[in-house]
Amino acid sequence: MSLRIGHTVDRPGAVTITVDGTPVSAHPGESVAAALFAAGRRRLRESPRAGAPRGMFCLMGACQECVVIVGGRRVPACQTPVSEGLAVTTGVPW
Repeated sequence: MSLRIGHTVDRPGAVTITVDGTPVSAHPGESVAAALFAAGRRRLRESPRAGAPRGMFCLMGACQECVVIVGGRRVPACQTPVSEGLAVTTGVPW
């Protein structure tokens, strides 16, 4: 028995977002968290008490560990879709 995958996933062309002033390649429709993870960014902020690194945890918007600033607002990176020219700031203080 052989396993065959009959369909492929067509992704839109890459766009550029800016993360803390650095350009990052991403695909429209994927979450900011997925784009950052793919770009090797794991640390998004530090815990307020111990200063421990925080990043993606639940990836469904429940834990708020991946909170970033987009458009002047705190948003969960896992629930925010990528679009051309999006500016993201990490290291959000609580």
